[in-house]
Amino acid sequence: MVPPENPLSPEHETAAADRSPFSWIRERAVKREAEGLRRRLRPRIAGQDGLLDLAGNDYLGLARHPDVIAAAVAATASWGAGSTGSRLVTGSTALHEQLETELAGFFGTEAALVFSSGYLANVGTLAALAGPGDLVVSDALNHASIIDGARLTRARIVVTPHRDMAAVAEALASRSEERAVVVTDAVFSVDGDLAPLAELVATARSHRAGLVVDEAHAFGVLGRGGRGALDAAGLAGAPDVVVTATLSKALGSQGGTVLGSREVIEHIVDAGRTFIFDTGLAPGSAGAALAALRILAGQPQLAGRVRSRAEQLAAAARTAGLAATDPAAAVTSVLIGAPDQAIAAAARCAEHGVRVGCFRPPSVPDGVSRLRLTARADLTDADLDRAAVALGAVRELLR
Repeated sequence: MVPPENPLSPEHETAAADRSPFSWIRERAVKREAEGLRRRLRPRIAGQDGLLDLAGNDYLGLARHPDVIAAAVAATASWGAGSTGSRLVTGSTALHEQLETELAGFFGTEAALVFSSGYLANVGTLAALAGPGDLVVSDALNHASIIDGARLTRARIVVTPHRDMAAVAEALASRSEERAVVVTDAVFSVDGDLAPLAELVATARSHRAGLVVDEAHAFGVLGRGGRGALDAAGLAGAPDVVVTATLSKALGSQGGTVLGSREVIEHIVDAGRTFIFDTGLAPGSAGAALAALRILAGQPQLAGRVRSRAEQLAAAARTAGLAATDPAAAVTSVLIGAPDQAIAAAARCAEHGVRVGCFRPPSVPDGVSRLRLTARADLTDADLDRAAVALGAVRELLR
């Protein structure tokens, strides 16, 4: 009699893995490892780990502001740790409504709607504003949340070359669809450059198209007192422009928002699936975002300060002999090249006490892996000196 196979033996596990419908994942993992494209979680240590953070998106340094933390604690004590349900069931509180009222007032729009993340705000907004039989025109360097939202519309999508206004105009002029939506980041997340918003608004209007602008990397940094890139372009509150933004960057909290005319916001409440079917933003995050927004409104100089620090970081990179982008807002990119070189450069920065972002494919195209440096309003001169030393060490590494 043949003894039964031991289901826990190494031989059985290997055979089962070979038969698994997911065995292809191992091959992909090996290939990514060889190309320097594996991604690993690196949990931060509570408190200070000794590294100067130039990788996060806490542009105004408000994530650890005592008033913001106190507001999060107070909201949690009052409303509980979670919102308990979707916004349309039990997930809306008076705090959410107050946050929406003050966000709309800050941006100069009729209304605002808060989501549990900026990613879901983009996906839900686009899917509510376009559908089968429509056209979506999207910049080639738009954020992944915009790309995913556009795909979910099931509309025809035209991806135009980066900041190419002639291509946008051609896509709109040659369309057969009655309805069209143009969508763009205000400030692009990797290179930190600015969309040609005045031209986009004019082009969209001349071709009867809507415009959606993601202010995630401009909110709190550009415009009057941080009111965003549309405000800087003199287009704040335009009734034919829909704005999305995140609460997790300049406001140091969590969540996302869409802002626009009351008619548009009410439509998204009715049709935005990532709003209707998602649990609402946690009260603690709503309270923190509201406190941070009030700090920003009361300290408009914060926006100019972070821009100044970003320019100084870019100058330090160039002084070190590195190719750095010209920051339109808080982000500057340092071109490295190959993924393994970018990883080594980020590690060298950490050795010199500085944490930086490391962008590799698929976040960026092949051959242009880079470090991303994010400025904060609370960076000191000593912080900038430390960053300059780290960047100098990167240049030596790449020689």
